[in-house]
Amino acid sequence: MKEKQKSFEVKIKVPFYDLDPMQIVWHANYLNYFEIARAALFENNGIDLYSFFEKYQLIFPIIKTSTKHVLPLRHNDEIICKATLVDAYVKLIVDFEIRKSADGKICTRGRTEQVAVKIPEMEMLFSMPEEIRRAFGF
Repeated sequence: MKEKQKSFEVKIKVPFYDLDPMQIVWHANYLNYFEIARAALFENNGIDLYSFFEKYQLIFPIIKTSTKHVLPLRHNDEIICKATLVDAYVKLIVDFEIRKSADGKICTRGRTEQVAVKIPEMEMLFSMPEEIRRAFGF
């Protein structure tokens, strides 16, 4: 049986098109890096949130984000983005850490929160599906 993992890391090389006029990564692009890591975390644990839409008419919108920028990222920086699921009871809370591969220096920390919403009613549920909680050991 595969061990449940609440954290997962992905390696990313910063592309030129993510830069702003100051030649550092534009602040909103950090959310793209978070999304890559979050999707990999869920996939690694056998969860595809899109399939919940197809099977149960559930969507999982992000309702809150926060990002703390410590060191700027630049073109061709090789980074590691770590996603850690910290809660999966009422909502999905995922913490993120971006660090440089070369020296391990932390560049960014962040968090996202997602809820389950039944459509077409657009009714927010106040618990995560059992399948998701079980996949992560909650």
